[in-house]
Amino acid sequence: MADSSSRPESNPPLYKQALDFALDVANGRHALSKLIPPALFLVDALLCGLIIWKVPYTEIDWTAYMEQVSQILSGERNYTKIRGGTGPLVYPAAHVYIYTGLYHLTDEGRNILLAQQLFAGLYMVTLAVVMGCYWQAKAPPYLFPLLVLSKRLHSIFVLRCFNDCFAVLFLWLAIFFFQRRNWQAGALLYTLGLGVKMTLLLSLPAVGVVLFLGSGSFVTTLQLAATMGLVQVLIGVPFLAHHPTEYLSRAFELSRQFFFKWTVNWRFVGEEIFLSKGFALTLLALHLLVLGIFVTTRWIKPARKSLVQLISPVLLAGKPPLTVPEHRAAARDVTPRYIMTTILSANAVGLLFARSLHYQFYAYVAWSTPFLLWRAGLHPVLVYLLWAVQEWAWNVFPSTPASSAVVVGVLAVTVAGVWFGAREEWEPGMKSSSKKEEAAML
Repeated sequence: MADSSSRPESNPPLYKQALDFALDVANGRHALSKLIPPALFLVDALLCGLIIWKVPYTEIDWTAYMEQVSQILSGERNYTKIRGGTGPLVYPAAHVYIYTGLYHLTDEGRNILLAQQLFAGLYMVTLAVVMGCYWQAKAPPYLFPLLVLSKRLHSIFVLRCFNDCFAVLFLWLAIFFFQRRNWQAGALLYTLGLGVKMTLLLSLPAVGVVLFLGSGSFVTTLQLAATMGLVQVLIGVPFLAHHPTEYLSRAFELSRQFFFKWTVNWRFVGEEIFLSKGFALTLLALHLLVLGIFVTTRWIKPARKSLVQLISPVLLAGKPPLTVPEHRAAARDVTPRYIMTTILSANAVGLLFARSLHYQFYAYVAWSTPFLLWRAGLHPVLVYLLWAVQEWAWNVFPSTPASSAVVVGVLAVTVAGVWFGAREEWEPGMKSSSKKEEAAML
């Protein structure tokens, strides 16, 4: 009888080889994995063109933006007197400058096709930056298809031309430069985005932590913060010089009243609760509580000190919270993945407890969710399932109790998942667990 050890090994079945090949590509273990982002990018560029060609443009805020710009060009500087068809001007001055440029490029807003083409270009630039951030954070290639499949996101950019498109570009550009440790450029881009829409305030606590730990110096952090504040002042000078109170009260209005009929997230609680002051205060308290939990138990972990230990030297002795060696050690743990996880988790917390979300706010959600669900350690099938359910909910118009519950539910799962599942991301000196990585693979 022939020795069985001498028999040639049989090759796996063809279907098994094909499956292994697909899994290797999807998880970044094959040379072809690098082709997934550019291939998807080209497909999405064609899709944008097809949408503009085949899907009718939807007028929502574009005309109002143009009407407001027209009044400003006519000399009006009082924010309380600048209005459009859908209401008053409630955005900071960078929004005004951007749409003034679009006003001139599009024949005072009348050339809608050109506007759509410009926003398609804006979408593609933002997508390229997002993909760059994902790649820098070593996200697996199987997440990338989710970056190009959103119907609502394409609508926000190329069919509605919302100002959120510019704000979200600046947010992702800030993350992109932070990941490359260019703190000055990142801080400048972030504050420019904040000058477009104050929704970016949701990420400010995380941006502050990233700059504090990553810049390597408390003095540098203070300089960056001062620069960001100065840029906001310079942006608003044409309006602050004439009507400062009116500008600040409108551009950064925190007590704005919301209409129940437009809410995407809290319709399931009913109109009476939605409009109540108690509900608003509860959301604010929960926002601050969860934010505090993330700050104290996750984000500041690279400092190797508690929040009290960091604050005490500053308040009691006027000294930096960290010594030079301590700051350098903390900066080493501020990796591209840490930066992206921290800033996007702050954004998700803010959106979860937002007083009201409108459809254009999906621009801040769509590209964040795949990454955060992956960082939560969820299986890829569950990541795709939650993404699909979320996408469905944001495409229901008008929103229903069921769709709004799904919007809040997926955000809640994302926030809780990141806190529980990505905790090693913020532990000093620790790399991502190999077991965790394997669990998140297909």
